Amino acid sequence: MIESAILAEILASAPAFILIAVRALAMIETAPLLSSDAIPQIAKVSLAGFAAYAIFPTAASSSIAAGPLVASDPFTFSFLLLIIGEAIIGIIIGFFLTIIFAAFATAGQFFSLQMGFGASETFDPLAQTENPLLGQYLNLVAMLVFLSLEGFRELFLGGFQRSIQTINIVSLTAGREVVTGMLLSGLSRLFLDAIIISMPILGTLFLVSLSTGLISKAAPQINILSEGFPISISVSFILIWATLPFMVDAFGRVIGSGFETLSSLYIKIGGGV
Repeated sequence: MIESAILAEILASAPAFILIAVRALAMIETAPLLSSDAIPQIAKVSLAGFAAYAIFPTAASSSIAAGPLVASDPFTFSFLLLIIGEAIIGIIIGFFLTIIFAAFATAGQFFSLQMGFGASETFDPLAQTENPLLGQYLNLVAMLVFLSLEGFRELFLGGFQRSIQTINIVSLTAGREVVTGMLLSGLSRLFLDAIIISMPILGTLFLVSLSTGLISKAAPQINILSEGFPISISVSFILIWATLPFMVDAFGRVIGSGFETLSSLYIKIGGGV
């Protein structure tokens, strides 16, 4: 009975439902994991429609969303601009979370070359790029951490639903400086988080390379540099095994800080609670 009432309300306000669905689809197309080409496009469109259906009653009663969602005529140029604006908001949400997620693959790239895996790049279906093996491995670990932290629930409730309740294209345009600063800070945090995650292995490999170099200079007949790659690879795998619990905690903090930054953006732009 309730579903029938909501469906009747959606049919009566089809332009508003389209705007919400466009924002959801744009976020899905750029968000980590969901934007993978391994997911069929029809599944993404269906998920966007379901998310718009679930959030429509809240959006209809939200004073923030009331302005753009009360669209008069869908066959006008202003409605087209509203669609573009909703798509931009969804892209910003998904792209920012993708920047946060890229720190894990970047951390693997930092020490892959030094451990001897620099040339072993493979296509990562999650990141949609070619990553070294260690970068792809850290990406998979981050994916599991994301799922264990109920990342999809945070994405649709803390990301999508709250964006509907707090910001629209008008407030986003007025707060474009805040959005630009958030994206730039996200890029800087990407490299900072990647360095923090990879520093234990990166620093140890530097000490291993320094030690093998000193031994080779002290005793050239040993020719220890020819054994440098097996030593570096063995030490790296031992360190990854030993530091994996700490990496998982670090991954959780990075993902959590990403959602907190997104929430603070909503508060600064839309005054949401």
